[in-house]
Parts: sequence; structure tokens; C-alpha cells
Amino acid sequence: GSQMVPLTPALAAKCGYSMESDPWGNTKLYTSLLSCFAQNQVSVNRLPPEMSVPKQPRKDGRERGLLPEAPTSLHNIWRMVFYTPKEKPMLLGDVQKAGYGVSTTPSRLVLRSPYHMPETYSQNVNGVQMEVFRVTTYFKREWSVTMIDTAAACPTGGLHFTDDVITWYMPKYITPLVFNEHSILELYMGIDGERLTPAQMNALGYSLSLTDSQIIISLPVGGPDGYYKSHALDYKYHTTYSIEPMLEVLWKEGVSDVTRYKVHYPITTPPKPQPPQITDNTVAELGFFNVVLGTFLHDVELVNITFSTGVMTVAEASASGFNVQQHGFPNGSKAFTVQVPFSDPVVLKAVSRGGVEVNPTNINQETTTYTLPLIFGLMILPEYTPFPQPALLEAVLQDITLPTMEGTCDDANFYVTVAYGNQGKNFNIIVGAQNLADLYTEYGIQENSTHLSMTVPFLSDEVTFELVYQSSVRARFDALLWDSVNNWHLKNFSLACNFPLTMAECYSNGTMTALAVNVESASHIVPSQLTLKDPSCKPTFSNKRFAYFSFNANSCGTTRTFYDDIMMYQNEISMVNRRGAVLTDAVKKEPVTPHYLMLVSCYYMLNDTQTVTFFTKPRRHEPFAESGVGELQVRMRLAKDSSYNSFYMEEDYPVVQYLREPLYFEVELIQSTDPRIELVLENCWATVNDAVSTMSWDLIVNGCVNLDDRYQTTFHPVALDERVRYPPHAKRFEVKMFTFVKDDTVLRDQIFVHCEAVICDINQTDAICKRQCPSHTVSRNTKRVRRGTALKQLRRMHVSSGKVVLSTFSSNMNKVLT
Repeated sequence: GSQMVPLTPALAAKCGYSMESDPWGNTKLYTSLLSCFAQNQVSVNRLPPEMSVPKQPRKDGRERGLLPEAPTSLHNIWRMVFYTPKEKPMLLGDVQKAGYGVSTTPSRLVLRSPYHMPETYSQNVNGVQMEVFRVTTYFKREWSVTMIDTAAACPTGGLHFTDDVITWYMPKYITPLVFNEHSILELYMGIDGERLTPAQMNALGYSLSLTDSQIIISLPVGGPDGYYKSHALDYKYHTTYSIEPMLEVLWKEGVSDVTRYKVHYPITTPPKPQPPQITDNTVAELGFFNVVLGTFLHDVELVNITFSTGVMTVAEASASGFNVQQHGFPNGSKAFTVQVPFSDPVVLKAVSRGGVEVNPTNINQETTTYTLPLIFGLMILPEYTPFPQPALLEAVLQDITLPTMEGTCDDANFYVTVAYGNQGKNFNIIVGAQNLADLYTEYGIQENSTHLSMTVPFLSDEVTFELVYQSSVRARFDALLWDSVNNWHLKNFSLACNFPLTMAECYSNGTMTALAVNVESASHIVPSQLTLKDPSCKPTFSNKRFAYFSFNANSCGTTRTFYDDIMMYQNEISMVNRRGAVLTDAVKKEPVTPHYLMLVSCYYMLNDTQTVTFFTKPRRHEPFAESGVGELQVRMRLAKDSSYNSFYMEEDYPVVQYLREPLYFEVELIQSTDPRIELVLENCWATVNDAVSTMSWDLIVNGCVNLDDRYQTTFHPVALDERVRYPPHAKRFEVKMFTFVKDDTVLRDQIFVHCEAVICDINQTDAICKRQCPSHTVSRNTKRVRRGTALKQLRRMHVSSGKVVLSTFSSNMNKVLT
């Protein structure tokens, strides 16, 4: 019959059993074929030759001889000598009581020792610390004694860790096991007791190499054969990575002594701190806290949360109206989110008055600060090791939204927008020293209930000049939002931009002109007092901001210098009084230190001929005014979707698109505010490059879609919005992505779209301006319409898109799209 034997750790080590579990609860039980409770039916006698002694005569005259072979029973073990490394003899009973396992078969002696026993010792073998178990067993019967030497050496060191790699060093020659010259016959590595082929090792990132003295195994941290585990050290979250590599060596010592050495080495990296990240995703206007805690390994669970009112389990927190969720990620990690309303009693509330410090007073605003102190109670399984993670969240709600200002510039104007905030327009706008109310007409002000916009010319008196360059001036627009009732500075605003401005001109008749600008750093300068080198040469025109000079190159103290083929005329504008008188400020009547100096230079080629042709014709009638021709700018842009709110920029090209996916184009008339004109698309077509191409496909012909196109172009209406102020100034259309093919072969995998646009008077009756397009149901067998060329070119403008590249296309496309 059979019986149940409790397998304690001591009995398992003594009898040849071991057990291990991973963080997922998978348990592995290992048992030796020669364990205490295994029955072996077949064995082979491989005992070493016996030791014999000479025959001795008996008292009865007969000789006493040895038995044919040494006995192998436990009862014949005379004694066992352990090496620590000093010799330590012990009887079999004492050995078994000490926790060692001793068993025999007809062919084997099996010894087992737990780690760190008193009779084992540590030895450094070629730089690797190893624990050595070495014992000699004596079998005795009559006059026959058999000695069996046994030794085992297991590594306890030889590991080197980095964040990415584990390196295991093993001695090439294990001196406690090898006594004579030997050679390695076979060398393998494996994982969890299974050998790996070189191809498997390479695929998993493992390496096995030899040096003169060591065997080196390299393992990547985070490989699929190992696993991560969570730990709580000093109540702080840490992680380790564990893996169990195997090394198997077969060596030959002497002529025929072959030893197979196999070691399984469980390796765990040192604990690495992994402080959990607390991400506050709270949007105060939504009225609740939103916090993310993570990430953690799969063996961490959120057990409870401590609020200001007490501890709640996850279930209790969810039942109280808090949204507590666990989020898993593809790599097996997880995070936790918690949402708590501001109105819940666990949230602390404080009302305060704060604001922006300004002179001469403060802007006081009433705000509510919501505070949520938390302690997350976390637990590591299956050890049930707890650890906390505190968090403190704050959110501030502001009841008053202050007004804001923002602006942009072009070559002539500042464009400034004022947003009123949630209190309406209860303030004054001060520009320079003037109230904006006095400048409504000059600044073209437009306003509604929430915003005010203005267009400020850079030459306005309220604009300050900061710097002057060779052909431009840096100007600054300053404004102040002022609450006159409470005497509050609500907002100070400044916007500085560079504007083109001609500072000097040189004419072929020898005339030179120069413009002196009164900049901020020299604001005390009086432009009318500026002179050229000759003090008698004063400005032709001046005001408080500018002084304009026009003079001949051979006057006013102008100097002339020759440089090879160039002749340079130079003069200077300054405040220096050549007669030595000290200039005074015209307003403050105080002496000033002149420090304004501006050089004016003109360069002329010494050998340059200019030809002017002039002739007269008799006048047949009185002079009349000729119609002028101006230039309007048209641009084409590719939108990212059908909303036409976002467009690809120049740096985004080429744009990659899939076959038959929509392309949204917009052609727009810019910098025009005339509501009486309309932009009309006359012709649009696609080519394989941005120049003239022999391969093209018509999209829009004479203002109408091309009916020969299987995927016809679609026009989209343009509505009035914040960006499009004049819908007739823009046209939008949609085209399905295609490419040019022939005989199922792609000729080019890119297209460019071009359009010819016409500017029309909305009351005009021109054919292209008021064209009626045929119905889409017209037969495709009708003659193909080509782009017309009979219209006058005066109003036609040509625009092109950037490169659009085909990303992928159907393999069975067999129609030529040309």
C-alpha cells in the first residue's frame, strides 16, 4: 500500500525534491529519479574497483580472504569524511541527522546537501564565488574497504547587472571537480532546464562565449523566458526580473574519465525603484478630480483608498459615486484611475481672493480651491505585501475671466483683437495717451458682444518706433485695459513687428534722399533740428516723428570716395550744432546731449550707360483717364478633412494619400475686402509634376466638373465663419486620389493639381461668371469637353498645389486613368 508523507523543505532537500511558483500562480514540482520515494527496477554495477589487503592466516590454519566485490548497502558505510576544507569525519547516522541525504543503488552512491550547510565551504574559482560540497565515503566489510570521492560545486556569484543585460560568468575549469588536465567536449546553454539551439539563442538575444578562464552567458533583461515581479521595500514600490538559465558542460579528464556538469542558476536582478506616476488630468471646469495612478505590474492590486473622511474599499468608493477603474495595457502592466466630484464631502474647499499684482492696485478675483488628499492602499500578490501611495490634488476655479488681447502684423498694419472675458466690456482701452473711443474711425474698429478688433497702421501717431534698419523699422503698439470705476489695470499689451520702410534712395541724376526716424531710445530728439554735415541743409519735411532730406550729391558737405569701379557719396544726419551752440529740448527747455547720428551712402557704377527713348505723337483728343490694372492674390491649399478648418503647410509636402481617398482643395482670394467680386474656377487639372506636363487629366472644365471622369469632382459650399469673411471669395472642391497608369503599370506615383481662377463682378453676365453646368446624368458618350482658351486673360490667375504622393493602390486596377 501507499502512504502520505508530508514533504517539508528539509525533507525535500534531503530526498531530491524542489518546487517553485511564478507570479501567475503556476507551480513546478521537480523530483529526482533517485529520490527517496522513487523505485528503480534496473541498475548497472559501476562501482570503482575494490581495495584489497593481503591474505592473513586464521588461527585454525585457513586463510582469510576478501569478498569478490565491495558491498554498496548503507549498512556497509563505515564513515564519511567531509572537507570544510579541513577533514571532518562523521558517522552515517550523524550525517543523516545533520540533514544530508545518503542513498545507494547497486551502481550509484547518491549524496544530497542543502545549501549553506556547516560542512560546505565557499571558494573563489577563477573569479567566481562557488559553494563546494566534498565528501569521501568509506564502505567496509571484513578486510575490504572501498573509498568513493564525491564533489559538487555550485555558483553563488559571478553575476553582473546593468539596466539592460545580465551577464553570468562561470569558471572554465572548476578546480574542486577537476584534478588533472582535461578538455571540454560539449557546451550548451538553456532556459528552465531545456537546451537551446544557436538559432533559438540568437532569436532571443542570448549569447554563450568562452575565454581562457571563463564561460560567459549574456541574457537581456525583460526577455520572454523570464518574468517581472513587484516588491515593496520600505513601503516603496520596486520591481525585479527573474530568469533561470542552465549551463551544461561535458569534459574529459585523463584518458577515459568523462564528467557531465549541469547547473540551473535562478537569477533575480536587484530591486529597482519604480515610483508610481501620479498624473492629474483634472479639468476644473468639468467639476471633478481625475487622477491616474500607474503604471504597475500585473501582480499589484488596488485594495482601498483613504480619503479625508476615512478609508473606503474599492467597492465602497464605487458605490459612493466615485469612478474607480483599472486599465490593462498590452504589455501586461496596469494603471488605476479615480474620478471624484468637487461636490463630494471628501473634497476640501477653501474660498480665497487673489489676483495679479499690478500698480497701483490689485485685481482681486474670487476663486475656490478644491483639495483632494488621497492615500492609495496597494497590495502585491500572492505575498499580500501592502504598500501605500499618497497623492494630493488641487484645482482652482476662477469666477472672473479677465479680458485678453492678441495680435498679428503684416507689412502695413497691426491687427489686434480684444476678448472681453465673462464680465462684458466694462473697461476702457487706452492706446498711447488716447482713449480708443476717439480712434474708432482711424483704426477701423469692429466689435460684437464678446470681441473687439482693430487695424492700426504702423505709421499712426500712437505707435512707437523701437529700432531702424537699412530698409525697415521695428514698431511697437502699446495698449492698456483700464477699469476706471475700480481704478484697475486689467491688462498691459505690447506687440512689436518689423515693417518695410525706405530709409534712403539714390537717383541717377545725383539726387539723394534720406529719412530720419525718431526712435524710442532718442525720443528727446527734435527732427526739425536735424541737419546734414552742412548745418544749413535742413529737412525738406519734418514733424515730431520724421525728418526727410532731399539733396544733391555734390552739396551739403557730401563726400565722394572711389573704390575700383564704384563711386560712393556719403553724408550724415546728426544733431551736432557746427557753431558750438548747445541744443535745447523745445518742450522742457533743458540742455540735452546730442547723440543722434545717421549715415547716408549712395553707390554708383563708374561705367554705366542708361538709354532713354522718347518720341511724341500729335494729340487727337483731350487727355482721358486710362483704366488701371491691379493685382489680386489667389492661393490654393489642401485641407486635412472636409471641415476645411486645418490645412497642410508648405513643410508638410509631399502629402501621402491612399488611392481613391478624398483630397479637399480650397482656392481663395486673399487680401480683398470687396464684397462685389467673386472668385470663379475656370479650369482645374492634374499633372504628374509641377511644371508643364504631357500627361494631364481634367477635373474642372470651363467652370464645370468633367463628366468623363468616373470619380467626378465634387464642389462644396462655402459658408460665412470666423476665417471666411466673404464666401464668394473662396471655392472648395473634392477629388478622389488617383495616379497615372498605362497597361496596369503606374507611370508616376504622384500628382499636382492646378487651377485657373477668374475674378468676376457679381453683377457681370460673362459666360464663365454665370455658366450653367450640364446635369451629371448626361451620357458619357458625349464628346469630351476641353478647357476653353477664348476668354480674355486679364482676370485669369494660375495656382498650383504641392506634391501629393500615392501611398498604396489596388493590385487589380486595370483601367487607364489618362
